Formats: sequence, C-alpha cells, structure tokens
Amino acid sequence: MSPTTTDEPARRATGATVPVLAFAGIVVAVMQTLLVPVIKDLPRLLDTSSSNATWVLTSTLLSGAVATPIMGRLGDLFGKRRMLILSLSVMVVGALVSAFTDALLPMIVGRTLQGFAMGAIPLGIGLMRDMLPRERLGSAMALMSSSIGVGGGLALPAAALVAQHTDWHALFYGAAGLGVLAIALTLLVVPESPLRAKGSFDLPGALGLAAGLVLFLLPITKGSDWGWSSPTTLGLFAAAAVVLLLWGLMELRVAAPLVDLRTTARREVLLTNLASIMVGVSFYVISLVLPQLLQLPSETGYGLGQSMVVAGLCVAPLGLTMMFTAPVYARLSARYGPRTTLIIGLLIIAVGYGGGLGLMNAAWQTVVTSVLIGAGIGLAYSSLPALIIGAVPASETGAANGLNTLMRSIGTSVSSAVIGMVLANTANDVGGVAVPTMHGFRVSFLIATAAVAVGLALAFFLPRRRPESTTQLRASSEEDANLARAEQALAGAFPSDAALSGFRGRVLTADGVPVARAKVTLIDRHGRQAGATLSAGDGSYTLAVPAEGPYVLAARAAGHGPLAHSATHTGHRPVDLDLSLPGETVSA
Repeated sequence: MSPTTTDEPARRATGATVPVLAFAGIVVAVMQTLLVPVIKDLPRLLDTSSSNATWVLTSTLLSGAVATPIMGRLGDLFGKRRMLILSLSVMVVGALVSAFTDALLPMIVGRTLQGFAMGAIPLGIGLMRDMLPRERLGSAMALMSSSIGVGGGLALPAAALVAQHTDWHALFYGAAGLGVLAIALTLLVVPESPLRAKGSFDLPGALGLAAGLVLFLLPITKGSDWGWSSPTTLGLFAAAAVVLLLWGLMELRVAAPLVDLRTTARREVLLTNLASIMVGVSFYVISLVLPQLLQLPSETGYGLGQSMVVAGLCVAPLGLTMMFTAPVYARLSARYGPRTTLIIGLLIIAVGYGGGLGLMNAAWQTVVTSVLIGAGIGLAYSSLPALIIGAVPASETGAANGLNTLMRSIGTSVSSAVIGMVLANTANDVGGVAVPTMHGFRVSFLIATAAVAVGLALAFFLPRRRPESTTQLRASSEEDANLARAEQALAGAFPSDAALSGFRGRVLTADGVPVARAKVTLIDRHGRQAGATLSAGDGSYTLAVPAEGPYVLAARAAGHGPLAHSATHTGHRPVDLDLSLPGETVSA
C-alpha cells in the first residue's frame, strides 16, 4: 500500500481552521430552526393544513439524517473538505429554491436540500481528527459536536428579527448568503485531509436507509390524521420494519457498507447511540415549544404576548450556553471522563425541563429554562464523540462517529414529528386557526423529560473504566488515546508492547542517530489511523496491529522532515522496521 494523497498539496491546519469549521457547522444547523419563529403561520403562508406544514421542518431533519452517513462515506473516499463544500453548496441551492416559492411541495423540496448539509458536522469532526494536534483536538471536537445546537439556538433571534421586519422569504436569502460565506472561508482556510479510504460507495445501502427512515417518520407525522390503528399507518410502520431489517441484512453482507452495523453491537457503542437519540429528542423540544409560548397573545390566558424578536432573544441563551460549555466539557471530561460528563449533562437537561413545567408564566422564566437546557445539551453533545472513540479501535472511529451523528439526527427528526403532532392534536380551533394550548406545551416538556430519563438509564449502564485504562479512554480522540498509552509505556506505567504482534524498530536520523519522542502513526489500508506511539529515548518504538495486511508507518519529529513508509504485516511475529528521518528506510 502506498501513502494516500489528495489532489492538491497538503497544507497544515491554521489557527483559523477550527473557527471556520465550527462556523460551517453552525450555518448548516441554522437550517433546523430557521422557520421556528414563523411555524404558527406556516399553514396560512403555504395555504395548507397544520399537519402538512410540519413537513417543512421534518423534511429538513429527515434528509439530514440520511445525508450524515452518506456524506461521511463520500468524504472518506473522495476528500472530507471536498464533500463539506458540496454539502454547503447543496444547502445554498435549497435555500434559493425555498426563497422563490409559496407552495408546499417546492418548499419541502428546498428544505430537503437544505437538510443534506447536516453531513457537514461529521465531515468537520473528521477533518479536525485528521489535522489537529492532540492538545487542541478535545475542545475543537466538542465545539464541532455542539455546533448543531449552537446554530439552532442562535438562529432563533436572528430569524425572528428578519421575519418580523421583512418578508419571510428573506430568511432563505440570508441562509444562502451564510452558506456562500462558509464555502468561501472553507476554500481559503481549511486544508484537505491527506487520508483516503479505499472501496466503493454503497448506493443500495443509501437508498435502503432513506426508504426506511421515510417509511418510519411518515406515519408518525400523519398518524393522527389517518388514525393510529388505520391500515395505512400500520402498513407503513410494518413496511419500515421490513425495509430496515432487509437493509441491515444487506449492510452486513457488503464489504464496504454505508453504516458498519457490527460496530453498533458493542455494548458501549450501542448504549451511546441510543442515548444520542434521546439527547436529540430533548434538544428539539425546547426549540419548538418556547417560541410559540412566548408569541401567543396574553388574551389566551397563558401566552406571553412577546414579539418574534423578543421570543428569539429569550431562546438565544440555548445556543450561547452550548457554545460556552465546550471548554467546560474539556475540563470535566479530563478529570471525570466522558461517561460522567454525559450523565451530568443529562441531569441538567432533566432539571431544565422539570423546572420548565412550572416556569412558563413570564419571559424571564423561559430564559432560565433555555440556559439550563443549553448547558446540559452542550455537555451531553460534547461527550458523545469521546465515548464513541474510546469504545472502538482507531481504524473504526470514522464509521462509528458517523453512525453516532446519524442517531442524533434521527432523534431530532422523531422529536419534530412527535411534538408537531402533539401540538396539532391539542390545539384549539379559533376561527379556523389552530392555537396551541398550555396542555400541549406541558405534554411536550414531559415527553422531553421522559426521553432524558431513558438517556440517563442508558448512560448509567455504560461500562465503567478500568483504572489502568482511565487515561486512554478519557482521551478526546484516537490520537489522544494511543499517545497517552505511549506516554505511560515510556514512563514504565505498564509493560512494553514489544511482545505484541505488530511493528517494532527504531526511529533514526539520516546519520543513524536515535530520535526520541518521535510520533509514529500506523495507517491501515482504508486510510484510517490504526495506532500511534512515541519513540523512547533510544529511538525504539512498538506498534501492535489490529489485523494482518498492508500498512503505512508515518514518522514525524520536531526538527526533522516527515517519513511515510509502506509495510505489510503477516503472521503472528513482530516485523522489525527501522525508520530514518527524513529520508529512506534503513535495515534493522
């Protein structure tokens, strides 16, 4: 195997790379809550029913759920930066489609295209993982992971301001402008990852996943109109079960599947993904409920009679708090681990929704609720990538994180459909206008609280870390994990890996002088990092391999040029291989 390369010269990540990637994540997340300030007016604006109007929101979330693994796989094959730019471009096209229509069907088409940009979140995480040094990776990944909530929260006041003072179509022109800006910044600042996976794109898997999710969410949205026991509703649920089952069986037989389902069978990955769905459900509830409560006229007896702008400002702390929790998470996780941080986050969300049931009588009370829930969701979202990375081999972290992001998207999709249905079914008909009720708002909060309770139960069943592996599994990335273990090995914290099957040797200068503390990275045939270590004082290193096959060993040290060397591991005995910086390989 030869080192994988990009189509352009490799560039190092700069100080602006993380802010630009986070900005791109925030921009695509804006699509989720862009129309929340005008949600109560959508039936009138689009000349349709309330239940049909919910598809304007649900379609975005659904396409985002489908796009996440698709764009992640395409990024592995053809370049993460390239697919990030493609995702943003599709979003811009979708925004312009929606900007030029007042009809339901074209609006849904435009909103579906906007949702495909959600694949930018795992692509950004992947770019950070491939380019950033480990000391910056933890907080950067936490910020990128939380951007889905940050963008959703910050979009509310901005969208409300635009919708209140201009035509509502200006929301889409603004979204298109933000997308163009994100594309320009990405082109200027973000380098392409040098890693590529080999294989082909699983088109049948992508179509099967899309069909299964649509068949599942359609009866959730329309079940109240059709009747939950009607043949149509039950038939679609049954069809969804059959399609997703067949899709799963097909994915298990594909050499390069869209979603690696075997990874999900592991206890920690399975529980983390299920908890991610619950966090996604709880996140979207507040974005749908509080703006409507704040804008309802006070004459209803429970509405707070605020303008769209004030309503947006009251909910804005949701996104701001999530943004500020990224560095807090890094400190908490370093001390207590991501499992504990996830539990703390879920407890804070539960307190926010539980208290929110009684804090609906004044605008300032909704601000308190937004701050509490934002802090909890920020901690929970930040914990999820670290939990996944700590549970799978380094060679599988890309697929595992893509699936986790998909689970969060499914959670928000289900939340949108269920809460939209609850609010529509509990609304009062006043002169042909459906007015949400306080009962519907409280039922929505109870649903969110129940989802958090399930997430807490799942989090408590996550396996506890063994003392000897605490440092490794608390790391924020596979690079952190392997290098932390290497640091311990150099310090004599546990026995050397010399007896393990893999590669061993020394890192030397071109003159044969040993190089201490050089980073040696093992890259598998899919272009994924399979291990990393640091050379000892005499230049020696050892790297275990997860399986036989071809690998690339990349060595790097301060003051020396990089080295990439191809090697194949066969059998159960270590392969002796010395690495010479910055040039050729030398014999052992």
